[in-house]
Amino acid sequence: MSYMQRMGSLLRFGKAGERRTKARQEAARGLRVLVVDDSRTVVALLTSMLKQNELEPIGVGDAEEALALARENPPDLIFLDILLPGMTGFAMLRQLRRDPATAKVPVIMISGNEDAVEQFFLDRIGSDDFMKKPFGRGEVFTRIERLVAKGRLPARPTRFSG
Repeated sequence: MSYMQRMGSLLRFGKAGERRTKARQEAARGLRVLVVDDSRTVVALLTSMLKQNELEPIGVGDAEEALALARENPPDLIFLDILLPGMTGFAMLRQLRRDPATAKVPVIMISGNEDAVEQFFLDRIGSDDFMKKPFGRGEVFTRIERLVAKGRLPARPTRFSG
C-alpha cells in the first residue's frame, strides 16, 4: 500500500471517481454543539470542523463543567469522550438522560479505545452514536447527517437553483 493510499485510508477518503449518490442532509446553521474531551487537540479539531459548517461549538475539557453548561442552556448536540478526568463520559451520559432538560439531546460518544464492550454499554445507556478516534471530517458529518435523517436534529433548508 502506498503512502497516499495509507493516508487516504486513515482520513477515510473514498476511492477515486466515487461520488455521493444522494443529497447531503446538513444540520441547520447555528446549532449549538457541546464538545467534551480532555484532549485540547480533539476539542480544537472538532470545534474547527463544526465552525466551518456554520455550527456553534462550545469546547469543554471535563464532564462536570460540561454537565453544568448543558443543564443551564441545553445544546442541540453533544460530542462526548468516554475517558475523562473525574466524571467519565458514561456517568455524564447517564446524568444527561435522567435530567428532563437534557434527556432528548443527541449524544455522539467518542473514544480512542477500540474495545467493542464500550459500544454495548453505550447502547444500553442511550447514546445516539459512537465514533472512534482518530476520525476525519467525513465521519463527523456523516454522524450528524444520520441524526438529521432520523429527525433528532433540524435540517438546513435546501437551496433552490434556477
